Amino acid sequence: MVYQTQPYGIQSMLKEGHKHLSGLDEAVLKNIDACKQLSVITRTSLGPNGMNKMVINHLDKLFVTNDAATIVSELEVQHPAAKILVLAGKAQQEEIGDGANLAISFAGELLEGAEELIRMGLHPSEIISGYIKAIDKTIKILDELVVEGSEKMDARNKEEVVSRMKAAVASKQFGQEDVLCPLIADACIQVCPKNPANFNVDNVRVAKLLGGGLHNSSIIRGMVLKNDTVGSIKRIEKAKIAVFAGGVDTSATETKGTVLIESAEQLENYAKTEEAKVEELIKAVADSGAKVIVSGAAVGEMALHFCERYKLMVLKISSKFELRRFCRTTGSVALLKLSQPNPDELGYADSISVEEIGGARVTVVKNEEGGNSVATVVVRGSTDSILDDLERAVDDGVNTYKAMCRDSRIIPGAAASEIELAKKLKEFSFTETGLDQYAIAKFAESFEMIPNTLAENAGLNAMEIISSLYASHAAGNNRVGIDLEEGACKDVSTKNIWDLHVTKFFALKYAADAACTVLRVDQIIMARQAGGPRREQPAGMDED
Repeated sequence: MVYQTQPYGIQSMLKEGHKHLSGLDEAVLKNIDACKQLSVITRTSLGPNGMNKMVINHLDKLFVTNDAATIVSELEVQHPAAKILVLAGKAQQEEIGDGANLAISFAGELLEGAEELIRMGLHPSEIISGYIKAIDKTIKILDELVVEGSEKMDARNKEEVVSRMKAAVASKQFGQEDVLCPLIADACIQVCPKNPANFNVDNVRVAKLLGGGLHNSSIIRGMVLKNDTVGSIKRIEKAKIAVFAGGVDTSATETKGTVLIESAEQLENYAKTEEAKVEELIKAVADSGAKVIVSGAAVGEMALHFCERYKLMVLKISSKFELRRFCRTTGSVALLKLSQPNPDELGYADSISVEEIGGARVTVVKNEEGGNSVATVVVRGSTDSILDDLERAVDDGVNTYKAMCRDSRIIPGAAASEIELAKKLKEFSFTETGLDQYAIAKFAESFEMIPNTLAENAGLNAMEIISSLYASHAAGNNRVGIDLEEGACKDVSTKNIWDLHVTKFFALKYAADAACTVLRVDQIIMARQAGGPRREQPAGMDED
């Protein structure tokens, strides 16, 4: 006779198959270890000399990039604690559009410091209170580091914009920032509204065309559509445009009807009436003054025939996002079905033409005069992965422009600010009594990760660089950073390397918040995975 022992403790409460981890060793240190692994991945991609990662996601799509936000979103991180760091990086990407790597790597560094303190015997709650004091002090020191006079910026002055954008673009495309920054700055300035704070990132588009090189890239006021026109008219100037979202074709009736045809004449007339109806509709559009018809769906053979007869250019845009942007560029209103448009529903473009760029036929819609709605940066490169990376660099530049329109204050870049923060926080930790002073000192040490990583990624001796940086800052020059090209410490104002205050502010804040959230966890309770088929991920949106 076999006696079954009754489960006791937490086993008796939860279903069979659950996992329960608690205590310092099982929960806290394992969480910290997972987060450290994630930050080790992103850290080597930090800065201008950051290495690329080759990530192949669950759909077999290949990414070759050093953009931390792309890397962590494609990795499909499973560990719940590491996911918190991923969320911090994503929050940074959505808020500012740059600095996700700094947020993730710095959070990992803070947790590594916390692990050492826990092994020394400190309680996580003391570490958290020390970290919170340290981040509050950090924010105050950051405000002191702001360059005087930088809070006023003319959002339409290209030089000022480029100097603030350079660091963000260089961290993605080192050595090419001098080509890319003026392009991005021009595009942003063209679409900048009267009040720069209302700048919309979506108004700067990127068109990636294979072939050529970065020096062939250009900027177009208006849109670049990656398809040819339907029909034979390939170029038109100063045209009015009618947009039909539902396609240009004979519409089927809602109800089913039966037509009884008794003779050949009736059959002939039946076909003629259909033709006459389509001709009437197309003629009505032509009479309204429109020279271009844009269709959101299929264009029927018969409709196309009459469009040709009335010398109308026909464009097909199947993506509804692209169609909306087209309407915004040209100022037209998308009509649901084929009918005569009112004059105020027509849009206008200076020129619409089909051009061949690097073997690909594209339709260029230019709008020099009418409004400042959309600008397109045409980037050229030899492979798809290079183009994708260039697109990310442009996106970072545009996001940085949006951030500087909100808050244009700048602080010294090239790790100058970080060393100054480390130095000041170290001094602050000596004034504190209590156990949280150790946590504050660890927080200060964590800032050394940034110059350390920048130097290592560039193949320099990190210890020498950090000690000479500390020496310069101790002598009172708080603008000395690392010049990666010469491998020495230089004043960043001579090199013109500035970081946006708002990027650093949010990155450090999100990193500290994520680290504290992970440290607050002392138990992990995972229910048994539900049986049944796995839920599929929702299908990806289209390109836009």
